[in-house]
Amino acid sequence: MNWNLKIIYENENLLEEDIKKFDLLVKNLSLLKGTLGTKDGFMKYTRLYSEAMCLLSKIFVYASMKNDLNQKDMESGRLRSRIYGKYSEFLENVSYIEPELLSVGEDDVLKFCQDCPSYKHLMEDLFRRNKHILKENEEVLMAYYSDATNGYRELYSKLTIVDNTNVSVTLADGKKVEVNKSNMTYYLSILEDPSDRTKVFNAIYKFYNDHKATLAGIYEGIVKSEYANMKARGYKSMVEAKLDSENIPVSVYESLMKTTRENTSPLKRYYSIRKKYFKLDKIRTYDRFLQFRKSNMEYSYPKVKEMVLDAMNFMGSEYKSVAELCLSSGRVDVDIKDGKRNGAYSTSTYPEGAFILLNHNGDLSSAFTVAHECGHSIHSTYTNRSQDYINSEYSIFVAEVASTFNEHMFLDYLMNKVEDKNEKIVLLQQAIDNICATYYRQTLFATFEYEAHKLIEEGHSIDDRALSDIMKSLYKDYYDINLDEEEYKSLVWAYIPHFFNSPFYVYQYATSFSASMKLYDDIKNKKEGAYDRYINLLKSGASNYPVLLLKEAGCDLTKEDAFMAVVKRLDSLLDVLEDLLK
Repeated sequence: MNWNLKIIYENENLLEEDIKKFDLLVKNLSLLKGTLGTKDGFMKYTRLYSEAMCLLSKIFVYASMKNDLNQKDMESGRLRSRIYGKYSEFLENVSYIEPELLSVGEDDVLKFCQDCPSYKHLMEDLFRRNKHILKENEEVLMAYYSDATNGYRELYSKLTIVDNTNVSVTLADGKKVEVNKSNMTYYLSILEDPSDRTKVFNAIYKFYNDHKATLAGIYEGIVKSEYANMKARGYKSMVEAKLDSENIPVSVYESLMKTTRENTSPLKRYYSIRKKYFKLDKIRTYDRFLQFRKSNMEYSYPKVKEMVLDAMNFMGSEYKSVAELCLSSGRVDVDIKDGKRNGAYSTSTYPEGAFILLNHNGDLSSAFTVAHECGHSIHSTYTNRSQDYINSEYSIFVAEVASTFNEHMFLDYLMNKVEDKNEKIVLLQQAIDNICATYYRQTLFATFEYEAHKLIEEGHSIDDRALSDIMKSLYKDYYDINLDEEEYKSLVWAYIPHFFNSPFYVYQYATSFSASMKLYDDIKNKKEGAYDRYINLLKSGASNYPVLLLKEAGCDLTKEDAFMAVVKRLDSLLDVLEDLLK
């Protein structure tokens, strides 16, 4: 039920030894300057670079995990900041590598790769990105500023987590509850009195209203740092700059936004069903958590773990054995704790394996979160077993495929197990809400990022009003909801950590959801070769461009078909829901 960080480091002395090893590796890498045009120099570079990156990943993951267990702990916070500093030093010392390799020339470098094939794709990609790589002294300057720009993200975390506290809310019946970001959705799903839901929601969002000017300033700093990178490297837009690192066509992003925004009728239909069923005069955004039926099933973590593993039988014994490892003792931190990072994630170190952070509250959603994060860990395990470290850091573009694939599988497992009509409605709502949250809502957020970054590109400034205005427009288009009728909801941009920590990340939830639905359906329908293609995707890591890996697995995201499949799936589920609710 708790992480065992000793799996990574038995004690802090071993951590310090690895930090010293890392420092020595970085020093030796810096001494290779001027030698990369020889085969011997190139081979030394590949060996030292892989060792240094692998060690840095291990140190950073450990420091981050330790801090995430209690972000109010100053010592672990200092360790995490220290490792960030090590990363900046590393960037500074290796900034010569890409310009020097480019000067050597593609033909010679690829010849060197014949004896180091794991670097072949990396080197091919380097020459593809050639026009956006700066001169050596300019890359050094960019490295100098990386630590400073990361400070905006650290500031956001400190403000919204460390300086944030639980809020006491007095409900209509006089009962007092302690509300925080982790349990807010739980209360919104069980409170029947509309005024209580408003109180709970506003109690959490008031913090963002109180700090909206500061939060907008932090966000502007992050966007401006992205803009500086765009201009320095000669990209046409910030979204192009972000997507180009993985050779993802901007057309994929634009197609997702366009196709989704033009096909919001099923989403509006769902909200109309909810408004009618719950007899609401007006539907509020936080009414989306209301449940059509209440489940009588208990989703304690031990029970969920057993069910998730049982669901894995669908994929065979090898896949299930990997899942069992990922959910084994010491690898999952389960419970909500004071100071613990919100949400859930999977992380891994190359030799020690995958770890999962949860904030498990026992509801159905948290059960699906276990399946989701287990999918990430399974992906990491397959990749780490199949690839050298340099190709083990798979693209975030494919990262959510394995996680949402597991969700599809877990849903089918539960639907087949459950016979009670009310429980089927609960599960059906879970499936519908998942499409709304993972596909539609994340595409809305992706469009917000696109439009917010455009403000800076077009010479405008960013303030809280401008950001809220974008949200108001999008919520009207997607849900037909007027956010002017809600006191704080337009500040949702300040509530979403991904906007601050990982710009242009969230669209990948939607693309991955679309891809995983296609790949899962192929396996479920026993399409020839589908299973093997999917496992090969999990094993592929970063050995090729993500769009190509998905195409090889059986899903072409350069076309609208995958997105329209999700739209049609939502419509069909709504047909079933309306029939069951009669």
